[in-house]
Amino acid sequence: MNTGANLAKKRKFIEERYNLLDTNMKAIEVIDNRLEVRETSLPEVKDDEVLIKVKAAGLNRADIAQKNGLYPPPPGASEILGLECSGIIESVGKNVTSKKMGDEVIALLAGGGYAEYVACPEHHAIKKPMKLDWIEGASIPEVYATCWLNLFMEAGMKEGDKVVFHAGASGIGTAGVQLAKAFGCDSFVSAGSKEKIDFCLNLGASAGEIRSNDIFASIKNWSPEGADVILDPIGAEYFEKNLQVLGLEGRLVIIGLMGGAQSNLNLGHLMIKRQKIIGSTIRARSVIKKNDIMKELSDNVLPLFDEGLLRPIVHEALPFSQCEKAHSIMEANKNIGKIILSLD
Repeated sequence: MNTGANLAKKRKFIEERYNLLDTNMKAIEVIDNRLEVRETSLPEVKDDEVLIKVKAAGLNRADIAQKNGLYPPPPGASEILGLECSGIIESVGKNVTSKKMGDEVIALLAGGGYAEYVACPEHHAIKKPMKLDWIEGASIPEVYATCWLNLFMEAGMKEGDKVVFHAGASGIGTAGVQLAKAFGCDSFVSAGSKEKIDFCLNLGASAGEIRSNDIFASIKNWSPEGADVILDPIGAEYFEKNLQVLGLEGRLVIIGLMGGAQSNLNLGHLMIKRQKIIGSTIRARSVIKKNDIMKELSDNVLPLFDEGLLRPIVHEALPFSQCEKAHSIMEANKNIGKIILSLD
């Protein structure tokens, strides 16, 4: 066998394939706080990165905040919106060892998902579960990585814990409820309507309350000794009452500030109950930390989709050109689960 000739032939094939790519791509850009599909340059692929041909991209609250100028991307990240996608590996950097051209993946991104192509570190892209299609796959990376990081790695959630999810019908809420059930925990959800509460109950939540009612009285009735973990995207508006319903050695994980950033803190109450307050975001974490998160997600969570113990919750998938409509659905809090932009 002429190994040298075979390697040269393979290299030529890859170079020709890569050269077939246009130097431009379509991407959704923010123009005066509105979204427009425009032509832009292909992303640069670093030596330890992969280039993904995007099939679908998930929407997140962070996209809304960035569009409105309230959440700039971390240094070095793409200015294009989009924190997760599904797609096919189109090319790999010279130092990449775990991925190859043609692999079907889902990926956690620091930005850039609202585009035909996106580059990311090789370990931030993991194998797409076989039973999921592209739209379902795109609904997984950000919410499940966020839930795994904050529930398990930060808050140490364990079997038998009682967990509260505010905004329970959101992408993170519906993922969290399923993870809690899969790992032997009871969960309580707050949400904006009876329809959303009922959906979460059918998904596996133990109890819930409509946001306009006294949710904290309901949490106390549900868990008189207090909750073990609260995952909260609201922030200041719920802060003091969260601590009141958090149990002994309970963990409050704040992952968003939809209800403001300034609040009061009763340090005596905190000390007596030995409670922990954890502030957490995933986007600005180091590449190495995200590698760890995605490795744990791949090992511990993704198999549960193929086993049927978890299922993707997609509210609606819209074509790339309807990005403004997709954002308006999220801004109006109409969605249960994820909203997806489809490029396929």
